[in-house]
Amino acid sequence: MTRTYSHIVIGAGAVGSAAAHWLARRGAARALVLEQFDLVNALGSSGDHSRIIRRSYHRAEYARLTDAMFETWAQVERDSGLRVYTRTGGLDLAPPADGGSARLDPFRTAMDAAGIGYEDLTTGELRARYPQWVVPDGTAALYQEDGGIIDIRRSVSAHTALAMAAGVDFLPHTRVTGVDVRDGSVAVRTTAGTFEAGGLVVAAASWLGDLMPDLGLTYRLTLSQEQVDYVASRRLGAFAPDRFPIWVWHGADVMYGFPVYGEAAVKVARDMRGELITSDGRRHEPVADETARSLRFLEAHLPDAAGPSFVARTCVYDMPPDREFVLDTVPGHPHVAVFNGAGHAGKFASLVGSVLADLLTAGATPHDIAAFGLARPAVVDPDHVPQFDLHA
Repeated sequence: MTRTYSHIVIGAGAVGSAAAHWLARRGAARALVLEQFDLVNALGSSGDHSRIIRRSYHRAEYARLTDAMFETWAQVERDSGLRVYTRTGGLDLAPPADGGSARLDPFRTAMDAAGIGYEDLTTGELRARYPQWVVPDGTAALYQEDGGIIDIRRSVSAHTALAMAAGVDFLPHTRVTGVDVRDGSVAVRTTAGTFEAGGLVVAAASWLGDLMPDLGLTYRLTLSQEQVDYVASRRLGAFAPDRFPIWVWHGADVMYGFPVYGEAAVKVARDMRGELITSDGRRHEPVADETARSLRFLEAHLPDAAGPSFVARTCVYDMPPDREFVLDTVPGHPHVAVFNGAGHAGKFASLVGSVLADLLTAGATPHDIAAFGLARPAVVDPDHVPQFDLHA
């Protein structure tokens, strides 16, 4: 195999495969993707069938990117022939005991700033539109019609196949052991030898921490073990994607869920469980207490979705101290771009891959990513107090 490339991508998950695809579309002369596991595997952050896609976000910087986010997915669908996005509509709900309507104000503010339309639903309107919900009086609901599902595994398959067809080399079962960053080039050391390139994308997810010293990155990377549960619901038909939306419940526990997709089951999870781990400490066995917590939520608020546990899967959030994206080039090394998804990047994966390709081929991107830079206080200030709740 050739040892010298124009660009190397570390990681072939949702973002790394997207970066490979968009690098090829941007005219990269010869690109290589290094992946420590199989291609299109379920061991990183891109396993399972579904991720939420939505325009309702806690900051306008994300909401303003959603037009481009949807367009990049549409382009991938056109190029691959695969359906990646399923629109279901999306709900944000907040019970009165946890702030009610005021809890949803950051999402309204962000969408207003981005010119995105949405509906505020009273408790009565929510119950009439979606009688599956059992909620206390005074529960606020915000509905946005573009919310839905990104088939995350299918997206990795599409990006990988498109990149391969364009001439990108993929090297699975190859672990990166170190990176030498030079002026205008890099050398990437791996279990298959050393590869050199003029540009580097690092999309290593929860394994980023192993490479941060070589990249000159010093911010604190926190990993949290997460879990989703599929439930064999009593009335599956009532939760089909054309009858029931994706949803986020902004209560004492932030819960989220999906209609029936990928499995003959409803999917439910708690955001930010807070079980902190190391990159070597991830477990693939589900936690029974977490499954029980999710089932109790369904019994209380979506009783027709409740039922026996069908299957549970785990994933990992990799987060900087403010749990916002890191999307930037390394200071002093504009040929090295890094992404850290903070546990909420799946919906943006193709757009992020496009931005990373922009940064390395054009030196800039038309998208406003200033909020996600490596010079922000949460990254450069060692005394920054970590804040991992995106929904406050």
